[in-house]
Amino acid sequence: QVQLVESGGGLVQVGGSLRLSCAASGGTFSRYAMGWFRQAPGKERELIAAISWTGASTDYAGSVKGRFTISRDNAKNTVYLQMNSLKPEDTAVYYCAAGRSRSYYTETVYDYWGQGTQVTVSS
Repeated sequence: QVQLVESGGGLVQVGGSLRLSCAASGGTFSRYAMGWFRQAPGKERELIAAISWTGASTDYAGSVKGRFTISRDNAKNTVYLQMNSLKPEDTAVYYCAAGRSRSYYTETVYDYWGQGTQVTVSS
């Protein structure tokens, strides 16, 4: 079992930046694909960024590519999401997730979820 705790959300103005962190415990972190999802009010949850076990491979949804960066530090059991050039449409609850799979940009591989952190981008 893996436990995940997100932090770093908050209120930011358009064009600003935030860095989300997700600390993992209870499993061999380096054997889990990690992903960041988000869910805006009235919308379905979507996978926006994912990273492979070693961190060598990443992938992004088109809506965030070029603005968001996912990274991981396996020594610290932590995955990050650096969010730059934030837009009002980035407002959502952001969740990190873990999946014991070599496939990482596939929603169905994720079994463990954090509680979520709110990101609000104001104009």
